[in-house]
Amino acid sequence: MKIEKIKLNNFRNYSNLELNFNPTKNLIIGKNGEGKTNIVEAIYVLAFSKSFRGSHEDVIVKNGETLTRIEGVVKDKRKTSYKVIINENNKIVKIDNTVIRKISDYVSNINIVLFTSEDLKLIKDTPNTRRKLINIELSQFNNEYLKILTVYNKILKQRNNYLKTLYLNGNASKDYLDIITDQLVTYGLKIHEFRSEFIKDISEYISNNYKSIASVDGLSLVYKSDYTNKSKEDILKSYKRSINSDIRSGVTSMGIHRDDYDFVLNDRQLKDFGSEGEQKNAIISFKMAELDIFRDKKGIIPILILDDLFSELDKTKINNIIKFIKEDIQTFITTTEINKLSKSLKAGSKVFKVKDGKIEEVNYE
Repeated sequence: MKIEKIKLNNFRNYSNLELNFNPTKNLIIGKNGEGKTNIVEAIYVLAFSKSFRGSHEDVIVKNGETLTRIEGVVKDKRKTSYKVIINENNKIVKIDNTVIRKISDYVSNINIVLFTSEDLKLIKDTPNTRRKLINIELSQFNNEYLKILTVYNKILKQRNNYLKTLYLNGNASKDYLDIITDQLVTYGLKIHEFRSEFIKDISEYISNNYKSIASVDGLSLVYKSDYTNKSKEDILKSYKRSINSDIRSGVTSMGIHRDDYDFVLNDRQLKDFGSEGEQKNAIISFKMAELDIFRDKKGIIPILILDDLFSELDKTKINNIIKFIKEDIQTFITTTEINKLSKSLKAGSKVFKVKDGKIEEVNYE
């Protein structure tokens, strides 16, 4: 899978920009704040219809404008055009100029593995951050997952709202709560199945990758969920036991929306006992495992984005990443200085120099 070109209109600091990309390596060089990350962010938005920066969607619209438009041509088995149009009230996505009504039908067409400096904090970050990553990756592998997750979140919101109703009105019927809870568990079990399989696959590859990097066996992911090894009946009984505390708090205290996973190296949780080096190597292994799963499970080669990583990593860890980058992977690397990159990485790359919102394309020799 390769993105051949992208066209931006009123995206961040770019009024109008059109870029043609190298099918292998693309280096985007510029000082912080100049707009280099905006380019890879646009590629990500083209794939997911939202930013990886976690900000509200309308902030990607250039100041003073009402909407942004991102267009791109991606070559996989054939060339396909994609378009995302966003304003503060609406979002439109198109494939080959056909409007796609559901975002869940749009996502998973362009596959991306994104690795940012923020990911290096993944192990010590919140469970919500780790769940978000799992959700993004599973949505790429199977858009049915995103549809099921969307329904689950709607039911969860309904249940929390009705818990508040029961708190304010003790005479309100609990029968409706039972109906909602049954639906929540039904969809939660489907999500649990997807996540269990994904984490099992990641664990298989992450162990080999970590051994390749650190010459140590035994790295795995351990899935932590209220639903693990439980039948639907067992789970419903657990909800029954927590009903009074849920009503008092107005929040559903258990479910797959509280799932988490641990990075474990030979029975040691890296979050609590791992060194900084072990944690960073584990995250590199995780990201490269995503590439492996795309190849083996979907039979495709995703686009790889490395955003501002090299300022956070030493040479050894940079080399650990580079050795996983094969020539058939289209890669985008943003960095502040091209001199920080090895000659082998620069060879055959197209270089985009970004300064004051302007871009100069240079083929590195």
